[in-house]
Amino acid sequence: MSVYFISGIDTDIGKSVAVGMMARDLHARGKRVITMKLVQTGNDGFSEDLDKHRAMMNVPRFPEDEAGLTAPQIFRFPSSPHLAAKLEGRELDLDAIRRAVAEVSNRYEFVLLEGAGGLAVPLTEDLLTIDFAAELGCPLILVTSGRLGSLNHTILSIEAAANRNMRIAGVVYNRFPKADPIIDGDSPRMIRKYLKRHGMPETVVDLPEVHEPLPEVDFSAIFTPEATK
Repeated sequence: MSVYFISGIDTDIGKSVAVGMMARDLHARGKRVITMKLVQTGNDGFSEDLDKHRAMMNVPRFPEDEAGLTAPQIFRFPSSPHLAAKLEGRELDLDAIRRAVAEVSNRYEFVLLEGAGGLAVPLTEDLLTIDFAAELGCPLILVTSGRLGSLNHTILSIEAAANRNMRIAGVVYNRFPKADPIIDGDSPRMIRKYLKRHGMPETVVDLPEVHEPLPEVDFSAIFTPEATK
């Protein structure tokens, strides 16, 4: 499966940085990789997250960026998509997203499709992000951290995915900002325990603080055939 869906367990968890770093690692390994935004809110005309990804990959914008394929739905108000669309008097075009994902996935070996916030973010009045991601049938990558409350959100996300027969290819554990070292020492163990309980790969990749010069992080454990079976 060339498309991976990446979700945070909450907002401001470091998802966009994690996506950029995963794309950077795959690109450095000679893979044809591109990132996409399922829906971008809080922007006008182009996704600033995609520009962040390109900078981290050290590449210019892709032709698919200029064609609008990598961010097929953009709304100005920074909120969940259902509200951002309503405020503009628009409807979220799910078919446009489906077509863009299908077209881009035909061109690239790896497509990292970044969601908006967490799995239960409403895309429309009646459709949650997780249900649309489950429909796409792509493996899921969760981004979490050691901040207080994250373990609860992570376990809930794992169980929500398992209940929809979604495959979790791996979890990215964001070590920035620094959390309580006692929590940081235990949370990855508990995450692996619940991944195992649901028959998922027990893959947790540490993401250190990201600043210039960018660290080299090996995400290869997530992008294996075994992780997506």
